[in-house]
Amino acid sequence: MSLARLLLVGGTAALALGIAFDGHLPRAAELLPALSDEPLQRAVAAPAFQAHAGQVDYRIAPVADYEITGLVVSRHDADTWWDWIHRASNDHLNVVDLCMIWGANAADGAYEKMSFSSGQFVCYYSSRDDTAWQPQYTRALSNNHLLTEDPHIARQLRRLRVGDQVRIGGQLASYSHDAGFAFTRGTSLTREDTGNGACETIFVREVELLRRAPTWPLWLRWLGAALLALGLVAWFAAPHRPRN
Repeated sequence: MSLARLLLVGGTAALALGIAFDGHLPRAAELLPALSDEPLQRAVAAPAFQAHAGQVDYRIAPVADYEITGLVVSRHDADTWWDWIHRASNDHLNVVDLCMIWGANAADGAYEKMSFSSGQFVCYYSSRDDTAWQPQYTRALSNNHLLTEDPHIARQLRRLRVGDQVRIGGQLASYSHDAGFAFTRGTSLTREDTGNGACETIFVREVELLRRAPTWPLWLRWLGAALLALGLVAWFAAPHRPRN
């Protein structure tokens, strides 16, 4: 096999493996003990305040102090090209949504029997195992709308990946603006609800990455891309014999 073909085959294999294992969740035995705890919530009577993002002024109405420690099982970045709802809503404050599991879901490893994916403002989960649908497991996951006007916190949130174990602290809040039209979005105050309106909307004050997901799938993808590029260069640089 020529060098060019060897590079192309190796690059394709490395890239495929990197994509296949991207977002691979750690086993329950690899989770930190703190992930077995319930989110902490305490009602507050704090006044509303102003926040500014994307040249839009927002009104933030906090209703509870909130802290969640969990495993990121799916995520959605509001800046992705196909997200039209954030653009249409003039919503620059909600920088990312993280779908997270904790509590009994983490302690018993029920999440390992589930599949997760994210859309615009929603987290989907499914399972073929009936035990994963028990109430103590389905309640111990949430889609979290994460708000911030702080560029540093926004960068921290956007760097979080599926498989990361994180702690997020802030306030459950509704937020609104009048930038061309009246916009408002609320928040759930209980872990028992499902469906529309069940997401927690958190104005984030602090982010702590407790344990990062393995980075080897990302490096494998970069290696695959590099090998493919070198293979293409070698392919076009090699002399080609004309066919008779």
